[in-house]
Amino acid sequence: MYIVTGGAGFIGSNLVHELNFQGIADILIVDNFANSRKLFNLHGARFADYMDKREFRRALSEKALQIPDLEAIFHQGACVDTLVDDGVYMMDNNLTCSKEVLKYAIEEGAPLVYASTAAVYGLSGPSHFVPTLENEKPLNIYGFSKLAFDRNVRHRIARELLSIPVVGLRYFNVYGPREEHKGRMASVIHHFSKQIRKNGKVRLFEGSGGYGNGEQRRDFVFVRDLVRLNMFFAQVGPYAPEPGKPVKTYQTVVNA
Repeated sequence: MYIVTGGAGFIGSNLVHELNFQGIADILIVDNFANSRKLFNLHGARFADYMDKREFRRALSEKALQIPDLEAIFHQGACVDTLVDDGVYMMDNNLTCSKEVLKYAIEEGAPLVYASTAAVYGLSGPSHFVPTLENEKPLNIYGFSKLAFDRNVRHRIARELLSIPVVGLRYFNVYGPREEHKGRMASVIHHFSKQIRKNGKVRLFEGSGGYGNGEQRRDFVFVRDLVRLNMFFAQVGPYAPEPGKPVKTYQTVVNA
């Protein structure tokens, strides 16, 4: 079985559909349906079970989550609203919960691929971006919560405390199907496409933060490319190792 936390969200639901495309339906989806619009992301999806995030965390703490033959965990669940200013909630949801999932993955011997974010870098200025430790300066509690877990993983790697493959993917600007439920936090491509369909034109932002009008630049990543990258590091489907060949081990943080 595979666990996909945040499995009804944007990237998580696309991951579920991609697993289905590879013939995999033995999936436990973990999410929070406080935003019930996310259910539309799972139309047509095949999965074995669903757990509310609170139920899932309780089962982890009580060691009551009994899953035989756990293949991998895709940890996509998090609060992704960068405008949320409740630091206690953000750190519990994005850091403490992630450490709980990592602990369970280690206990079960299951690879863990988790979602980090480019927000750990804050503003790199209008010159050019360099993904260095010195540039890890998040501008909000969301970015800090993600960076804190990245550093927890790095600490474990440095002390050789990881017995499983663990990969953190720092997502940059992701776009694609199944992000309607995100509202204002949906990608600018999503909002622009809606404006074009409605008005025949898009409304661009004025220059700010050292950028002049029209100078803003962003790289965008298609969501299906990201879910394939998740599957590559978990070695699922077409990326599974051939019988008899050694399994690759990854313990790192990757910019995606």
